Amino acid sequence: MDQTNALIDALRQALETTPALLPLRRQLTELLIGAGRFDEAQVEARQALDLAPQDSGLKILLAEAYLGNAKPEVALVVLEEIQRGLAHNPALLSAEQSAKVAKLAAEARQPSGAAPAAALKAPPSGKTPDLSAGIKVLSQAVEGGGEVELERPKIDFSSVGGMEALKEEIRMKILYPLSQPELFAAYGKKLGGGILMYGPPGCGKTHLARATAGEIKARFLAVGIHDVLDMYLGQSEQKLHEVFELARANTPCVLFFDEVDALGANRRDMRQNAGRQVINQLLAELDGLSGSNEGVLVLAATNAPWHLDPALRRPGRFDRVLFVPPPDEPARSLILEIMLSGKPVEQIDFKRLARETEQFSGADLKGLVDRAVEAKLQEAMRKGSVLPLGMRDLQSAAKLSKPSTVEWFASARNYAVFANQGGMYDEVLNYMQATGQGPNSLLSKLSFGGKK
Repeated sequence: MDQTNALIDALRQALETTPALLPLRRQLTELLIGAGRFDEAQVEARQALDLAPQDSGLKILLAEAYLGNAKPEVALVVLEEIQRGLAHNPALLSAEQSAKVAKLAAEARQPSGAAPAAALKAPPSGKTPDLSAGIKVLSQAVEGGGEVELERPKIDFSSVGGMEALKEEIRMKILYPLSQPELFAAYGKKLGGGILMYGPPGCGKTHLARATAGEIKARFLAVGIHDVLDMYLGQSEQKLHEVFELARANTPCVLFFDEVDALGANRRDMRQNAGRQVINQLLAELDGLSGSNEGVLVLAATNAPWHLDPALRRPGRFDRVLFVPPPDEPARSLILEIMLSGKPVEQIDFKRLARETEQFSGADLKGLVDRAVEAKLQEAMRKGSVLPLGMRDLQSAAKLSKPSTVEWFASARNYAVFANQGGMYDEVLNYMQATGQGPNSLLSKLSFGGKK
């Protein structure tokens, strides 16, 4: 046991240097479960899932930690999610993993977990079980206590590099009505409403939403498509309603929908009525037809705003549509400084490094830092001592990294030029003009057969 504890401590120290190294975090979770330290295992498994949300092996470890911590209800919710994914993709798990899921599910359904198991099983009539309780249990599990407790982010706007114009828009929509309610009430403005953020992937939309909740000390509920969409008729709408009810019961609450285009796709493009009903339900919830949304701050993110149903952008729904561009040079410098904070580093010229990472998203910069750290860690392990990261290490990693935003702008340019109804994509066009990616050359080629 002493040897196991020593190994756990060693892994924790390694993760302080490279927190995004998934294999280390997975191994640490397994060791904590083996040592019976289930509370810590839950935390590690969740942090690992933040890095790899679709990793079924990590979900199995999370369920095992919950089960060991006498939380069979939560374990069952996680296991049911895995089994639903397995029904769509039989190759999702290895034979060994499938057997483990079945074994854990059987253990969770023992007498102490019989009630939640009964609630999750489909009844003989073929009707779909109501999994809304599962959503509440999962939200409760984030903080590990209370009847219904949502996440309380520990970050705020100070941890968001750049994005000053976006922050000010959010302050006007969300923060100021909270801090000066009498002034806003005089003009008939209430706390609530929706903001839709769009832009290239990895530019900090989710991070900004979480920081918004932290800035106003509000609860935060992040909703992915897997939390809502269900194969059974009518269940997706029910789950969506339960999510809004959960937010309404815990105001002020920031309700964040990631990949909202999967829930709110344009109804004209749909052949099946089920998808239309989900969008209709989302519109009804945003309008507050089932209950007041005052104090519920709805943020959503998408990489493909052109696929959204136009009704979502009407006043009272997502009436603020904000373009989230890749970080500019000062923001990249600040982001790199934040990412390298607490790590052993030499003197780093962050401004120069920012100039050399043009068009990099926040996720690209994180990948760059992780690449440099992993290379330095290998060198440190060979020499047996901690070695600081230098400018050369980061520049070498930058040369091996490519900005992921280029492909997004190639697609966005077509919509911005040819489908810019109401000037929705003006910000994209302005950004592309300012960064030398403007469509003028493309338009001249189309108009004059490639001749100037």
